[in-house]
Amino acid sequence: MEEVRLDLRIPNPERDSEVKRSSELCFKINHTLPTSPECRKMIEELFTQGVDKSTTINPPVFALLGNNIKLGKGITLMNGFKCMSAGGLVIEDNTLVALNCTILTNNHDFYDRPVITCKPVHIKKNVWIGANVTILPGVTIGENAIVGACSVVTKDVPDNAVVVGNPAKVIKYMDPEKFKENK
Repeated sequence: MEEVRLDLRIPNPERDSEVKRSSELCFKINHTLPTSPECRKMIEELFTQGVDKSTTINPPVFALLGNNIKLGKGITLMNGFKCMSAGGLVIEDNTLVALNCTILTNNHDFYDRPVITCKPVHIKKNVWIGANVTILPGVTIGENAIVGACSVVTKDVPDNAVVVGNPAKVIKYMDPEKFKENK
């Protein structure tokens, strides 16, 4: 996965427009009755790549660049979801994201801080992310994986793995055959 570098000193009207659009929509979403049709409509407007009817997103939510986020079906994003998505984010089907999770797809260059470094985050199918988890740029979380509460994910998580800690480490593997029984 190749890093993309964006120099914030160089004007980018398209990016600036999307940041403004996303920020204003997040503000409106977070100040609207969460169960109202108006709130759902604004959520669908925020995530321009589409929000399936089977996906639930519970405000408050913050997504800096909603147009860089692709959501699958049957996803649940609990309250407090935050995403810096300059690098792009894909969340596949049937993923559960608990309270107050943060996904970062960008960082700052250590020596030239107005430059942001971007790498996509990919969360595969049937993942469960516990409360207060932070996922860092460039990470892929494998199918059926579980990320324990308060973990900081700094590197890829294999399929069927359970990871916990800071940095998150594999503590065991789930039996993939048991997932097939539940489908």
